[in-house]
Amino acid sequence: MTGNVSGTRHHRTGWEARSAWATGWTAAAAVLMIFGGIMAIFEGIAAIAGDGVFVATPDFTYAFSLTGWGWLHLLLGIVVTAAGLALFTGAIWARAVAVALAGLSMVAHFVWLPYAPVWSIVLIVIDGFVIWALCAPRREVSS
Repeated sequence: MTGNVSGTRHHRTGWEARSAWATGWTAAAAVLMIFGGIMAIFEGIAAIAGDGVFVATPDFTYAFSLTGWGWLHLLLGIVVTAAGLALFTGAIWARAVAVALAGLSMVAHFVWLPYAPVWSIVLIVIDGFVIWALCAPRREVSS
């Protein structure tokens, strides 16, 4: 409940309640997802271009062609970025989709470790934080 100038109180409804969802940890998760998605897009473009940024590891268990990895990261990056933008709406479906995509991104970067180990670890940690931020219990908004 919030107070207004005349001293009466009213309940938050509609857009006010939904925009409150998009604050705090959800907004932080959204920003990090957008950042991670954009970085995955750049990874994908670099891998597709085959400009020597990434060195293929011989006898790697999950050996795809570098171009195949590039397309995977490019598409995943686009979808993760869109999910991060959708989090700003405060919709519950956006949180569920974002958690699933952050999990997929974690798996993709785990398998990408031999190509870019430090960067993959950074994005795995970011995706872990995103999942935690979106799954943490919420308290009712009051002021």
